[in-house]
Amino acid sequence: MAHIYGVAGEWARVRGTVNGLWPLFVSIFALGVASALMVFVVLEIGALLTVVALCAVAYFLYRGERRMENFYKGARGEERVAGILRSLPDTYHVFNDFVAGRAHVDHVVVGPAGVFAIETKFWRGKVTLEEGHILLDGRLPDHAPLAQAQKEAALVKATLAKLGWTGAVTPVLAFASNTFEAKIAESQGTVILNANHLRESFATERVTIPAAELERLVRLMETNS
Repeated sequence: MAHIYGVAGEWARVRGTVNGLWPLFVSIFALGVASALMVFVVLEIGALLTVVALCAVAYFLYRGERRMENFYKGARGEERVAGILRSLPDTYHVFNDFVAGRAHVDHVVVGPAGVFAIETKFWRGKVTLEEGHILLDGRLPDHAPLAQAQKEAALVKATLAKLGWTGAVTPVLAFASNTFEAKIAESQGTVILNANHLRESFATERVTIPAAELERLVRLMETNS
């Protein structure tokens, strides 16, 4: 079993709760202000603002629930991937929700085969790789996941460099829903694969980080946790 650090999906759930609820709280506060205006200042203006605030509360309640569910779905994907990574050999170390600069990287895997920054997606629908682009049901997603994975790997590399380790970091894009049609592929230096291929991809005989250097790197990363 791999050594585990951090809680998978924790940051996604926090972000989902904050992003989903703060507009609702603001609109509820506005409703209170509007009600006070209606009672203590001008009835007509207060009534109009109360109706507007009620509409805002209903809208942000609906929108907030959807945003929270999107983040929570992502958290469930991270938990699924973390469960698979846990089964790696004990020479591997898995850092969930690794802080790299201002970003929280879903998983950073460190082992004899190298350092890997994993961006997890829990998408429904067919995922394909076409002409260097990830498509969902034949369409470009709102945000380019390959670019996101590469950016996060660069942030991890920069963070480790500040800690005193200057080796390579490989970006990985993992689909927790196992809907990537090619199963395993590589594009623009990024490994793309379904979650059910993670263990076989990492648990190889390849050694790029000697045991002593690996131990030093893990100690450095523990100080960042």
